[in-house]
Amino acid sequence: MDKTLLKGLMVLEAVTEVDHRPRTIEELAARVGLTRSNTHRTLQTLVHAGYIAKDDDSGEYRATVRLFELGARQLARMDVRKLAQPAMRRLAEQSAETVHLSLLDGMEVVYIDKIDSAQPVRAYSYVGGRAPAYAVATGKVLLAHQPEGYIARYADALQPHTPRTIVSMAALEEEIRKIRRQGYAANRGEWRATVGGVAVAIFNSLGQPVAALGISGPLERLTASRMRELAPAVAASAAEVSELMGYRAAAHAGPP
Repeated sequence: MDKTLLKGLMVLEAVTEVDHRPRTIEELAARVGLTRSNTHRTLQTLVHAGYIAKDDDSGEYRATVRLFELGARQLARMDVRKLAQPAMRRLAEQSAETVHLSLLDGMEVVYIDKIDSAQPVRAYSYVGGRAPAYAVATGKVLLAHQPEGYIARYADALQPHTPRTIVSMAALEEEIRKIRRQGYAANRGEWRATVGGVAVAIFNSLGQPVAALGISGPLERLTASRMRELAPAVAASAAEVSELMGYRAAAHAGPP
């Protein structure tokens, strides 16, 4: 492991010990076995990153909410895959198409689990694979639930993959509004020309989108009307997983 990263992890662990009280540089240096200057440099890096805050009056350091949020996101990502598997199996049987579970990473989605369709012609993908979020259903539905300004940061990422790929911010923003209205996203040959899909977001107990559940298959089967038919089943499956994640729709009513 990189020495700088190791130092950072050691200091973070020391700052977040169970009594939760702020600590001085001297205490932290003694706790992790580093010199005062090494500890100070590491703390400055962590303060700049937003994971630790310094009290200007006392000179002591404490962990910030951002560190908690990071941990909560990672726990959610680890839990969602296990919790989603029963719903994914049922959706695969009901739709007879490939089922994906995806996470958002910048302007890409990462496939963390999948169940292949039993049909001889099916969508090709693999666990750990990536796709442009703006061109696949799971990605588009997750983008629709991001904070204001999120998409604008990635304006330069919009690149054509097929004639149907959305490549302008105005068109993508209109697509996002449509997804929010209807509650699901559809891909009609925007990443791979002959492949389409339908997806719905999964939420955690805080109402945050942590993943997306979707189906994909060849457009000769997944016609526009077939996608509309399957959308309620996808939504029900995603809602089932969200509930297992602690999400309560009534507590988070309103626009994303």
